[in-house]
Amino acid sequence: MKIIDAHCHIFPDKVAKYATRSIQEFYNIPETTYYGTVSELVEQCNESAVDKCVVSMLAITPMQPQKLNERLLELTKISPEKLIPLASLHPQSETLEEDFYHLLNFDFKGIKLHPDMQGCKADCEDYKKIYDLCSQNHLPILLHTGDSRYDNSNPDRIEKILKEFPELIIIGAHFGGWSVWEEATEKLYKYENFYVDTCSSTSLLPDTTIKKMINKYGTDKVIFGTDYPVWKQTDEINKLISLDLSTDALEKIFCKNIEMVLNI
Repeated sequence: MKIIDAHCHIFPDKVAKYATRSIQEFYNIPETTYYGTVSELVEQCNESAVDKCVVSMLAITPMQPQKLNERLLELTKISPEKLIPLASLHPQSETLEEDFYHLLNFDFKGIKLHPDMQGCKADCEDYKKIYDLCSQNHLPILLHTGDSRYDNSNPDRIEKILKEFPELIIIGAHFGGWSVWEEATEKLYKYENFYVDTCSSTSLLPDTTIKKMINKYGTDKVIFGTDYPVWKQTDEINKLISLDLSTDALEKIFCKNIEMVLNI
């Protein structure tokens, strides 16, 4: 069965360990085995039989997007047959439209945004400019969603976006609401333009809760992801397989849904 890991982070070797530790500190999770380098990710893919990975780097400051996106493309050249890049934008960039049209010059399959790390409400006017540009240009967004510690990307805000931009395809990371999973599921499952990925969730939740969320969203709307370097691909794959889902459901979750959403 083909497997695509739809949620991975990679960094240049010189800063990978620092960047990964920053993520660990932000989410208060133990130090991981991996540090976010491309070579580690490719090695892990070979061990776990993952065919491709969707990768991104996040623009933390408004000045970063163009150079960061070009750097990401350089990193994907290390293993172009395996790595699928998502660009990043920052809602407070003074050159937002220029940043957006700059990325259209390259083969990015979508955009990655993180309201909590970027320090903005997901439904603020600055983000809405990005949503409008992506909607007009048919670019999907992988959007960090949910965090019980903050109110930047929680279900009510995501629902407002889905209603206002019905043509915009959003993949809600972490089953649509990290640490507020069940609330997110109940509010967001009904939106046709909303998909969810499994990352940083399946290792934290009981099997019964995971299966309930998959059934609620529907297997056509669930996408496999690991949040590399946070979680190990083999563990996350085995977790989903252990849920006793049908072969058809697993094929959709592991590859068909993300292939359709990103047009790959």
